[in-house]
Amino acid sequence: MQTDSIPPAHTSLVALGDSFTEGMSDLLPDGSYRGWADLLATRMAARTPGFRYANLAVRGKLIGQIVDEQVDVAAAMGADVITLVGGLNDTLRPKCDMGRVRGLLTEAVERLAPSCEQLVLMRSPGRQGPVLERFRPRMEELFTCIDELAAKHGALVVDLYGAPSLADPRLWDVDRLHLTGEGHRRVAEAVWQALGYQAEDAEWHVPMPATLPPGWARRRIADARFARQHLLPWIGRRLTGRSSGDGRPAKRPDLLPYEGRA
Repeated sequence: MQTDSIPPAHTSLVALGDSFTEGMSDLLPDGSYRGWADLLATRMAARTPGFRYANLAVRGKLIGQIVDEQVDVAAAMGADVITLVGGLNDTLRPKCDMGRVRGLLTEAVERLAPSCEQLVLMRSPGRQGPVLERFRPRMEELFTCIDELAAKHGALVVDLYGAPSLADPRLWDVDRLHLTGEGHRRVAEAVWQALGYQAEDAEWHVPMPATLPPGWARRRIADARFARQHLLPWIGRRLTGRSSGDGRPAKRPDLLPYEGRA
């Protein structure tokens, strides 16, 4: 966090990853997704004339695909700041070779760290519930690897997993996999502060005020809707080897001037 009055002078940002960095489910009126990376870039652009931004993220990407399709492209851009969030999709697969995931993440960091002024890694947020409990050991193994790589290569780690606010189901969309717009705003604030900018919301990590939980019938209706609209299609893609990102281009493939969108 920034400890003096002089803000950083970052002139460019490149974001790599999957649906989390693409911005799902922070939906805008035109049907596109915004997300924490766009929000962060908007803030940085407001401070730096000519600020440039690229977002190479594509939903559904595994860490191997991020390495193959995004890492070299990002490294060649020579940005001041690069953010890399990947590997979580791998941990959610029924069969996951964590040794391979760690190796690919190490390869990505070793190629990206020398190419930028500041590499940013994250411990991804986790929603409360049985799904997290099932995959928690893999996730924590991934986060341990991230911490070790950051220490070795001088990267920043933004600990979203340890933020109580982001575990709140109210900050997650109906698909239970992606943050709401308010969740993305809090992530943008966390990264903003980690980069050394003055806090705009010093309590982004603080849980929201408690409310009465929904009743039994309402929960069962929500569970049925979730299974029909999200869980069953997700299982179908896993069984057929397809991904929600198949054929989709990068969100913002070129490092170009960016004014942002609120």
